[in-house]
Amino acid sequence: MKTYLKLLSVICTVILFSSCGNADDDVNFDINQAGSLGLGKTVDQCLDLGENDLVLSIQDQFTTLPGKVSIFFRVSDKTGNPVPGLTAEQFTIYEQGRNDDCFNTISASESYARISPNSQIFNNSTLLVLDLSNSVLSGSLEELKSATTSFITNVMPAVEEGSFRMAIYWFDGEDELHLLNPLTASRDELIAAVASITPAISNDPSTDLYGAVIKSANIASELLIESTNNNSIGATSVVVFTDGTDQASRYSEDEALQKVNESNDNISFFAIGLGSEIDTEILMKIGKTSSVFAGSTEELETTFNDISLRVTQQANSFYLFEYCTPKRDGSGENNLVIQVKNGNLQGGVQTKFDTTGFTGGCQ
Repeated sequence: MKTYLKLLSVICTVILFSSCGNADDDVNFDINQAGSLGLGKTVDQCLDLGENDLVLSIQDQFTTLPGKVSIFFRVSDKTGNPVPGLTAEQFTIYEQGRNDDCFNTISASESYARISPNSQIFNNSTLLVLDLSNSVLSGSLEELKSATTSFITNVMPAVEEGSFRMAIYWFDGEDELHLLNPLTASRDELIAAVASITPAISNDPSTDLYGAVIKSANIASELLIESTNNNSIGATSVVVFTDGTDQASRYSEDEALQKVNESNDNISFFAIGLGSEIDTEILMKIGKTSSVFAGSTEELETTFNDISLRVTQQANSFYLFEYCTPKRDGSGENNLVIQVKNGNLQGGVQTKFDTTGFTGGCQ
């Protein structure tokens, strides 16, 4: 698979896939315009699919001889909410060759259409960032440890998968984002790290919230770069918990929010607030993907569970869709449309692929 991803960078250079790096083809569809939605363009009107209720955002695409087309994308609704759990039967493939006036439907069964495991080309990381300032350590540590353990259990697969990893960081008043546990695929290792937290872990009772946000966003950006260097696609979720406001004043609110808003669109930001001293407006901006608030320690585990559901949905809204095209070498560049239906909602995206070297025998 890595060979094909390396080949893709060359393909983009020679514009074999015309959508690669082409800003004019970026998915827009006039909805969810908060960030780049990947490659692809609106579907040709000749298909008359109707209005898009769902957005298919192509992250990558490549071909494999003798005739397989692979499209890696994510699915969201109009407001950007992830759509997980889709199956191959919910997708319809349309192709248009050089001799076709419009698109022809490709049989899903005859083309061996399938949703394939994406672990070889996709890395999903979660950064859990915990406020361990004095107010937490003295008033809600045990509740936080219980809620965090539940979060880990919900987000991390029971059976280790190298493509799903989590790291835990914590902050207090120091100008440092402390590492509690490095990135790992081990649920047990993460839970043990949380269990090891004691009231003596911090030496600074203040709260450097904005610094923690900036530093965790930088780490998330580095993880995406690392994924690219390893010929894979990355997505990262930053989950910040706090029970108060920034007290250290090392960094400004504007600096923190600018860092969040300018981060790569494959970085999701979540915020969890506890108690009456939090600034909900600021936390909602920090947790621009989703934010939840607990009025008391008794509600803390429920709020962590709410966010764990969103984090899991986000990770599971990425799909590797593959099928065997009937197009063959010599037919040149072909248009491709993928349509998805989920209940009464539908959406589609159009892209192109080249059939150079394609023959029969694909499965």
